Amino acid sequence: MAVGVEGRNAVLVIEDQPVMLLMAVDLVEEAGFEALEATGATEAVRLLETRPDIFLVFSDIDLGIGMDGLALAHAIRDRWPPVEIIMTSGKVHPRAEDLPPRGRFFDKPYRRDEVAAAMRALAA
Repeated sequence: MAVGVEGRNAVLVIEDQPVMLLMAVDLVEEAGFEALEATGATEAVRLLETRPDIFLVFSDIDLGIGMDGLALAHAIRDRWPPVEIIMTSGKVHPRAEDLPPRGRFFDKPYRRDEVAAAMRALAA
């Protein structure tokens, strides 16, 4: 299993579409990390509050009901500054200044190898 920043190796995957969630979890695990699942912002925050081993959030921007992924990413950056953030979307194409500092973005459909490489680079 890959080891992230300061020995942390958990990646929080946030996706409201079940099939996309399963695919993203599979990608994270294939990249060598432990995948934690959340289907929305409330569940994601609860996991971040209880799992200090999360070093990376991999989130869709369009999360359906409640806070969207960009607002959540900014809240994560404010509350958990060391946590790295990778955003993805097939509908929304944020400008660099829309992302939180150090945030990365991949269009859907993303290339799995590129996202996995970004995860490993952020873990280094």
